[in-house]
Amino acid sequence: MDRTLKSFSLLLSYPTTELQEAMPEIGGVLASDTRLTSAARRDLRPLVEAMSKDDIYDLQERFVMLFDRSRSLSLNLFEHVHGESRDRGGAMVSLLETYRAGGFEPATTELPDHLPVLLEFLSTRPRAEVQDTLADAAHIFEAIRARLENRESPYQAVFSALQQLANVTADANAVAELLEQPEDDPNDLEALDEVWEESEVTFGPDPNAGCPQVRDILSRIDQPAGPVPPAAAE
Repeated sequence: MDRTLKSFSLLLSYPTTELQEAMPEIGGVLASDTRLTSAARRDLRPLVEAMSKDDIYDLQERFVMLFDRSRSLSLNLFEHVHGESRDRGGAMVSLLETYRAGGFEPATTELPDHLPVLLEFLSTRPRAEVQDTLADAAHIFEAIRARLENRESPYQAVFSALQQLANVTADANAVAELLEQPEDDPNDLEALDEVWEESEVTFGPDPNAGCPQVRDILSRIDQPAGPVPPAAAE
């Protein structure tokens, strides 16, 4: 297992006391990964320290305000790919089938495209597949990183590190397109409810769905309105 990807999966999960107790080990894993530059490892320290020492309720509130109340910071990757398109449901089915074909059954109520779930899956995959998959999502990572930087959130360091592991430079035009989307006001609960009601996603068994690799699904990220065709598994 790639312990760094597993650590990032945990860091991007809803904070719990169990996660706080695991932070010394998580911090040690990240500090020792030489795939990350010394600057990237240093930038991760504030988040690790905050997750270790801050009040759990403060951590949970900050997490919700960032990732649950802002579509522009959503950890559900297909939210950035398909938005409210019906194609999102089909892509979700294909991604779930990819997980199962790889012997991975998500033990969570989160949707299959939830970034922590994807990172946990990738932690079990060959390095080349990991790098290709992360590279396909690099511009999403950069857009989220930029928005988090504007909010002075230490979570930005995780997205910088993911781009390093991808070993690519995010496409500037794709990033700019994502950043053109308006920011959500996390305090406007009425508007938030309306948005999520409009974008409800349902998915289930699809007899016509294939089992594409994760990276083949994410390779359509720069075509938000386009369909996700089935591709042969490697």
